[in-house]
Amino acid sequence: MIDFAMMLAQEASTMGVMGIGIGMGLVILGAGLGIGKIGSSAVDAIARQPEAGGTISTQMLISAALIEGVTVIALVLMFLK
Repeated sequence: MIDFAMMLAQEASTMGVMGIGIGMGLVILGAGLGIGKIGSSAVDAIARQPEAGGTISTQMLISAALIEGVTVIALVLMFLK
């Protein structure tokens, strides 16, 4: 998805500006869906094994932070273009 967003941002004309906006929207949408999936899976896992809740929560937060990091990098790269 990030490759598609970067491809949209390649042009320097008016279409490039629109491509940057579309690309940023796709990156944010993908990150939101990914973090939502992580949260949903973590809640399901904690409901099945409450004693592993601490470990699952920690892994969920690390995964969400990594997704946010990639999202910020992609947005900065597109904005600099």
